[in-house]
Amino acid sequence: MSVEEKLVKAIRTGLAELADPVKAPAMRAYMKSAMPFHGVAKPERSALLKRVLADHILPDRATFSATVLALWRTAEFREERYAAIDLSGYRAYRQWQDPELVPVYEEMIVTGAWWDHVDELAIRRIGPILRAHRARMTPAMLSWATDGDLWRRRTAIICQVGAKEDTDTDLLTRAIEPSIAEPEFFLRKGIGWALRDYAKTAPDWVRCFVADHPGLSGLSRREALKHIG
Repeated sequence: MSVEEKLVKAIRTGLAELADPVKAPAMRAYMKSAMPFHGVAKPERSALLKRVLADHILPDRATFSATVLALWRTAEFREERYAAIDLSGYRAYRQWQDPELVPVYEEMIVTGAWWDHVDELAIRRIGPILRAHRARMTPAMLSWATDGDLWRRRTAIICQVGAKEDTDTDLLTRAIEPSIAEPEFFLRKGIGWALRDYAKTAPDWVRCFVADHPGLSGLSRREALKHIG
């Protein structure tokens, strides 16, 4: 058995052993998930992954990418998809966090198609790659900002959450504007979140943005100004 096969097996076996059938239905209902849950809470899952990932180091970029996607594509329980996301950001593979990895994350974003998957990938995977490779990533995010897929658009809007002074305000503006008139809740909420987060760093900029965009939904506006009035 290859190291990647051993890793996937160890993750699945570990999650199955931690399964709590009492918690699983409520977790599934909360997340409105078609995929069942094992019922493994995040602290227990994190402890398992910390041990298993350290014991099964993947040898190269190709194996790493293939293993993330294999675990993601063949998942039968939602925690297995969470584990794929955790694997994708494991510290041993930090050197491979570059634009070449974006197609992997794009597949996970589009097929995950829900906030618990997309937000982690947008902020903790796409965002750092964007800041390290602006010339290559900015055109991609501008393209996603007008894409027909809701979750690519949300990713483009929220990928700079947490960037603080490193926020590209031109990109933020151009990512938000195509979705201002959209009625979709996850776009309106994402716009408000992105602006609210940047308001911690540049409140005057956010106030001006809101004033200059009267078409913002009430939800987006309230979220943007929540802590700055």
